[in-house]
Amino acid sequence: MNRRTALKQLAALGALASPAAGVLAQSSAYTVLNPAQPTDDPARIEVIKFFHYGCPHCANLAPLIHLWAKAQPQDVHFRHVPVVWNNAQLAGLARLYYTAEVSGDLETLHPQVFRAVQEQKLPLHTESGASAWIAGKVADPKRFMDAYKSFGVQSQVQRGNQLSAAMKISGVPTLVVEGKYLTASSMAGGHEGAIQVLDQLVARARSERSKG
Repeated sequence: MNRRTALKQLAALGALASPAAGVLAQSSAYTVLNPAQPTDDPARIEVIKFFHYGCPHCANLAPLIHLWAKAQPQDVHFRHVPVVWNNAQLAGLARLYYTAEVSGDLETLHPQVFRAVQEQKLPLHTESGASAWIAGKVADPKRFMDAYKSFGVQSQVQRGNQLSAAMKISGVPTLVVEGKYLTASSMAGGHEGAIQVLDQLVARARSERSKG
């Protein structure tokens, strides 16, 4: 899905989305996590996209969710969490994601990693593969790879793995709002449906906050 197509779809979804908090046509389009999990920023409504770079559905949802996140007001905090599922290859790709995030290169590299993994079949899950690929793509490849090998990035991989286990994430892409509402394209009838449900769940979370 290219950016122009994603923009058109997102505009159409905005016209269709219900502004009413908690008005969800199908309860089967989401589930309530029990227990709810704490969020990183209690001051804002947290939305997490669980994904991994080898997942075609994650790649297809990426342009839509990127534009959706850009359009959100200040009270919404969106973030990605790459799943690991105790898999060495997924752990390597998660390490690459968090390195791009801490280096400030994520917005540029994120779509490129999807293409490199899925279309070019490059071994970006390995340190040597990531190092060879990143050359020429960032201002300071050595600094990037130093971060890649750092304890801080490894800790983020572990925390993400713990969070996906706590939220019982068994498939991707999966979206979680406020640590307690879970939806997915497979539950909502497709990527566009997931965006609609996501809007409604954010509205519900905002309404619940306003009621204290």
